[in-house]
Amino acid sequence: MKLTTSQLEAYERDGFLVLPELFSKEEVEHMKSELRRIQKIDTDHLVREKTGGIAKTIYKVHETASPTASPIFHSAVRSPRLLEPAQQLINDPQLYVYHTKCNLKTAIDGSVWQWHQDFGTWHMDGVKEPHMTTALVMLDEPTEMGGCLYFIPGSHKLGSLDPTFDETTGYRFYVVPKPTMLDILSSHPKAVPIIGRPGTVVFFDANIVHSSGHNLSGDDRWQAYVVYNQVENKPEQVKQPRPDYVRSTNFAPLEVGSDEILDRVQID
Repeated sequence: MKLTTSQLEAYERDGFLVLPELFSKEEVEHMKSELRRIQKIDTDHLVREKTGGIAKTIYKVHETASPTASPIFHSAVRSPRLLEPAQQLINDPQLYVYHTKCNLKTAIDGSVWQWHQDFGTWHMDGVKEPHMTTALVMLDEPTEMGGCLYFIPGSHKLGSLDPTFDETTGYRFYVVPKPTMLDILSSHPKAVPIIGRPGTVVFFDANIVHSSGHNLSGDDRWQAYVVYNQVENKPEQVKQPRPDYVRSTNFAPLEVGSDEILDRVQID
């Protein structure tokens, strides 16, 4: 699936691109069924909320050797609907999956993700350049009350900001410091809520500033993320590398696969 010139220009301008309902209801339901199965597994590939032990994030669902492996996600990362646009956006056919993660923001209990740039953490992993893109797949219909993502349009053009480490939630990571964030909020367009129907895909830049609030609604907000990186941009050696499930060491370039991602899975 090829993006149009206007879509590429919108991504360059805003730092993100929304593509409504690229995946069918059947495909989305099978992805969710797989995540319901995987979230019961006892593994370090799964991060739980600080309170209640509810699954917050599941990693590495695309790799067959992973304890959290799922055939449908293995196929989806190679689908023309995801891989071909990623190749265009990064302007490189030689891409690999840096990581996959699924954020399961459950009703009432799903916690916040503070304002951050993804590249803040990936640079600490040893990645030199932000020549990466993330494909978000909506598995539920996100709402503002349900803790949807917010993007600050054009904030990716600020480049990589100096982050600070945050440990206030079950997932510890690098965030944009409050003084910097206040400056950004006052000098950029208003943050945009990222909402859409299940199956909608959103591509976004590694440096766009984004966040999501607590899920105050009675509905879950599940989303899957595929991070694509250039093979030539693979991480350099660092003293204390994060685990393979968040910083993949499988640098084999992906080949575009079949668009029939349900072909190889057993549907109950």
